Amino acid sequence: MTPVELSRTVLGAVRRAVDGGELSVTVPERVVVTVPGPGGCGDYATNVALQLARSAGKPARRVAEILRPYLVGAEGIGDVVVTGPGFLNISFEPGAASVGALVREIRDRGAAYGHGDALAGQIVALRVPYEARAEVVADALVRIVAAQGGRVEIEHGEPVNLRPVPAPEDPAPLGPDAARWALLYPAPHDRPRITADHLVQREGNPLFRVRYAYARTRALTRNAARLGFTAEPGDDLTPGEDRISGEGRIFGDDLTGPTVTHTANTPAMATSTATPAGAGSTTTSTVTSTHPPAAHTRGILATHPPATAVRPLLVALADHPRILRAAALHRGPDRIARHLVAVADAALPFLLTVLPHGDEKPSAAHRARLALAEAVGTVLAGGLSLLGIDAPDHL
Repeated sequence: MTPVELSRTVLGAVRRAVDGGELSVTVPERVVVTVPGPGGCGDYATNVALQLARSAGKPARRVAEILRPYLVGAEGIGDVVVTGPGFLNISFEPGAASVGALVREIRDRGAAYGHGDALAGQIVALRVPYEARAEVVADALVRIVAAQGGRVEIEHGEPVNLRPVPAPEDPAPLGPDAARWALLYPAPHDRPRITADHLVQREGNPLFRVRYAYARTRALTRNAARLGFTAEPGDDLTPGEDRISGEGRIFGDDLTGPTVTHTANTPAMATSTATPAGAGSTTTSTVTSTHPPAAHTRGILATHPPATAVRPLLVALADHPRILRAAALHRGPDRIARHLVAVADAALPFLLTVLPHGDEKPSAAHRARLALAEAVGTVLAGGLSLLGIDAPDHL
């Protein structure tokens, strides 16, 4: 069950409670389901009871208790727990949270995965100062709002309604992509760092982790083709036991760019010349390259991961539509940037397990893992595109 399917299930529970006379409310057009917050439990949570409490004339917790039996009886749902003032925490039955269904949804939507109609027909008027960071944030919001069905109109002059803390210096020397990331990644009230750290290819650079994870997904597709198999969504990610050596295959598969030697225990350092990607970019910088992430690659699972082992990745991918919607509603491109880092960090350990190893033959599980890896690439590329940043196939 995907988040979209679960949202429909929750709406169905509200309708049945209304039809049964237990609630007197207008059924909302949409219900948001999210990862449970502090104090929550289960696979997903929804605040629909809090949303309906006022119109129902009942405390939110009572509304949640009314809805709970309708949800527990729904297909694929194992249990529902009411917590706090009235949050419904939903746990799936074993096998109900389908990896294949989520991957198929991402494959079907492609770069439009997560786009919606939260701002359909609306015009968002932005009045921004003549300042580099405000201009870049406004430019990103044009695409982010459009992805939710709205339209942005940008004006300059007072009174402004979009004024993030300005950059302390001109970010242009970083090149277009790193400069945009430096201005978009921090929260609006935080001062951006305009330093060469944004060009350094190592684990401590969030932009590099995101772009590296995307490049890895592209390399996996190329290498799988050489091995004679392609991606096919599925729920079974575990073909059997195998060991990851931590050497060679981790960072060496068809990734062009800086020449790096790598051993299992010591990340190698190499000096290289890198040109920040982006149209018209001619900036050349000397950077130190440490292919990441050493912390992720030592002592990795001795077996291929079952679906439960990649749950953080699945949750992050499923949460992508909510993040895009929130970024549009709250004018926060930084939400997307931080989410992309979370997706990349959850994906990097998994990406090490996608291809067959040694004499292992490609199986349905390998095809399913490749499909999940490609879904990761779709989400990362789509998010970077909304920020106006290139997703390179090679690093």
